[in-house]
Amino acid sequence: MVEVVRVRFDPAQITLREVLEIFFVVHDPTTPNRQGNDVGTQYRSGIYYADEAQKAAADTSRAMYGQELKKAGYSEITTEVAPAPEFFFAEDYHQHYFANHPGQGYCAFVVAPKVEKFRRTFASRVRDA
Repeated sequence: MVEVVRVRFDPAQITLREVLEIFFVVHDPTTPNRQGNDVGTQYRSGIYYADEAQKAAADTSRAMYGQELKKAGYSEITTEVAPAPEFFFAEDYHQHYFANHPGQGYCAFVVAPKVEKFRRTFASRVRDA
């Protein structure tokens, strides 16, 4: 099992390539089985595709960012690309967790910097909630 975020988007508003760019820029895809202080296989970096077009886009994006990171002296990308398994929603108390608990330790020290990085790097994509 893996903890994931299901991303739904309108391709007329943002392309899959752009979604994948955000994915690779905002988190560390080089750390195996870890995101922040959370360690375990459920915290691995992964892209789970619904069709062959998504798989091709994910593979291309992974390879491109892998080359850029390697040139910059970073480790290999560990992000897996695999067919999307059945998706289960988390419990209600996990829904909108960051918005509802911004001062909670993990949110404040791990999630908030990633959100700020997104807002800074992709300012044209930020909208009011």
